[in-house]
This record gives sequence, structure tokens and C-alpha cells, in this order.
Amino acid sequence: MDRAGTWRAPTVRRVPNRPCRMLGRMTSKDPQAPGLAALAGLIADETRAACLLALLDGRAWTAGELARHAGVAASTLSEHLGKLVAGGLLAEERQGRHRYVRLADARVAQLVEDLAAQVAPAAARRPRTLREAGAGSAMARGRTCYDHLAGRLGIAVTDALTERGLLRQDTGFALTDAGLDWFGAAGISLDRRGRRPLARACLDWTERRPHLAGVAGAALCRHALDTGWCVRIGSERAVKVTPAGEHALAGLLGIGRAALG
Repeated sequence: MDRAGTWRAPTVRRVPNRPCRMLGRMTSKDPQAPGLAALAGLIADETRAACLLALLDGRAWTAGELARHAGVAASTLSEHLGKLVAGGLLAEERQGRHRYVRLADARVAQLVEDLAAQVAPAAARRPRTLREAGAGSAMARGRTCYDHLAGRLGIAVTDALTERGLLRQDTGFALTDAGLDWFGAAGISLDRRGRRPLARACLDWTERRPHLAGVAGAALCRHALDTGWCVRIGSERAVKVTPAGEHALAGLLGIGRAALG
């Protein structure tokens, strides 16, 4: 309204159209998003997941062995393996006509095991046959988790190391000076040259508690298998402690037979 009392429309000042900075920040894609989505897509298939879980035994499998394990045709499995190799989750080796695959490295094994631990309670079901029940019982009693010991065996070893002051769990897993001496006295060498942690906690999907992984866990498992303390049983990852192993674990860590059953 002007001085004469006449109403006039206010003058509107036009501002050039400019992109909203806040909206731009909200809609910009995280550079890691495509890679994460691709990784999730690789795992989000039941056949490929079955292969990854089978390869947690740390060994190399042929395509035919994995096809039978997953219950699919060899041609179908070959296509899945190609995707897993291209995605960096599997490493491939060829010997003559045979094609072998294994998990690419310990980081892939850790990823698969951690994911399996999260879904294990929901996926649990009653075994359908006595053979299946026996296999499940053996896996829970003792098995390899890629390259370290798991199940009740892995927990018993981890607890014994902790109780004797050889392993600390209060601020994450870490070997103490006494623990380093113990490994040396037991004749178990620790390769500390790489980037892999010396000791790492790995959640056990049957016991729901952490067991020892990392360089120390792998060295201990390798020593147990090489010296005959443990032997593999069945066609999966299950291991059992031999009489020699019972004697060694009792003498070195005070683990009784009851803790291994």
C-alpha cells in the first residue's frame, strides 16, 4: 500500500535458478556403494553361498566336487564359480584338466564366517537323518574355520590360553609376552611379516562365543594337523582330537578330555 492508500502488489525479485547444495549432498552417491552392492549380489545366491561355506575348510576343491556338494549341474556351477573368481572372492588354480578353487584369502573367509554366524540361529533345523545328525555333532565338537580351529575344540583352546595369561580378551584379542613365549616353546612359529593381525576374535557360530583366529590361530591349527594332534573326518570341515592330541593339549594347556567332547 502506497502513501495514497492504494494497494500495490509487492515487487518480486527473481533469483536465477541454482542447484540446492544441501540436496546435492543428499543425493550424491557414496563411491563405495557400487562395490558393496556388487559384493552383496555375489553372495546373495544359494548355490554360491553353499560353495563359499564349503571352502571355509581352507582346502582347494574341484568344480565337480563343489557341484555335487551344492546339488547342481557342473555347467551351472562353472558359471557361478566364474562370477566368484571375477569378483575376487575365489582364487583359481588349474592342474591338467582339473580346475581347483579356494577362498581368495583370509579376509574373504572372515567375511563368510561372520555372515554365517549372524544367520546360524535362524537357519538351524532338526537333522533329517542319523547321518546328518552325526555330521552336525562332529562339526559342533571340532572343525576348521578356514585355517583355524573352531567349535568346542576352538573354544576350549581359546579359554585355556586366556586362563593362563597367554591371550587377552579384555581389549580385543592379543597375545601377551608370555603367549608369544608359549608359542615359541611349543615349536609353533608365527609369521608376523604380513598385514594379517597376530590374534583376532572370530565369532563361533555353534558356540556363540569368540575363538582365536589370525596368524596365531592359523599357526596353531596347522601345527595340530601337521603333528597329528587332530585329524580331519568326513567330507566337511570336522576334525577330531587324537590320543596324541589329547596328551599334548593336556600337557601344554591343561585341557581335559571332557572339554573336548
